[in-house]
Amino acid sequence: MALKKYKPTTPGQRFKLVSDFEEITTSVPEKSLLAPAKKTGGRNNEGKMTTRYRGGGHKRKYRIIDFKRDKEGIPAVVKSIEYDPNRTARIALLHYVDGEKSYIIAPKGIKVGQQVISGKGVAPDLGNCLYLSEIPFGTVIHNIELRPGQGAKLTRSAGTSAQLVAREGKYAVIKLSSGETRLILQSCRATIGSVSNPDHSLEVSGKAGRSRWLGRRPRVRGVVMNPVDHPMGGGEGRASGGHPRSRKGLPAKGYKTRAKKKESNKYIIERRKK
Repeated sequence: MALKKYKPTTPGQRFKLVSDFEEITTSVPEKSLLAPAKKTGGRNNEGKMTTRYRGGGHKRKYRIIDFKRDKEGIPAVVKSIEYDPNRTARIALLHYVDGEKSYIIAPKGIKVGQQVISGKGVAPDLGNCLYLSEIPFGTVIHNIELRPGQGAKLTRSAGTSAQLVAREGKYAVIKLSSGETRLILQSCRATIGSVSNPDHSLEVSGKAGRSRWLGRRPRVRGVVMNPVDHPMGGGEGRASGGHPRSRKGLPAKGYKTRAKKKESNKYIIERRKK
């Protein structure tokens, strides 16, 4: 997992910095685990634009990922490490001994041929899925459930990881990669290790066209709009725009938008760092 730098033969190649994909073992996905991925272009069921700056992009197939890991006590072998166009992390194809196949988020350092397993009484080895009640303190984890049996919701992006810090009653204290420390029920599951492709945040696309391939259209700043289109628009010449705010007038740059009476506030011990 390293980055590949190109010779500046064209302006688009000059600053291009992308993954070398050396950990990828196959370019053909498992056909039984593919599903259609429909694009909306940011439009709703009436055809009206509800999300700006979306549209176009390369056609994709969705890879069905097993976020629940609920095949307890059944070992599986990693058959391949694959690229997934729908997420930043790599995915791993598992072949279970009972013949079933599934995709999981590939942990950093996992190899083809390695055996993984989930359930109670499982060793806290790389790629294994355990209950938070059985994971040793200080262990690096990812793919964390918020509710038992719901499936992984936290720490799924490339290079991210969390750490089990302590236990309080029926809760485990988890320190997330954002800096937030929160309580999660010990009956929830998590996978051992950190997420693969840690160099993703260092990638440089090199040209605007690569964003278009990903389905991202050019973003327009509020200060260059007219007053009818944005609170920061208008003015003579290049006006600075006044106080930074969203299109709907909500202040940006430090204004807290989280609900004061949000249900999950009681589970957060320490908020994420600014």
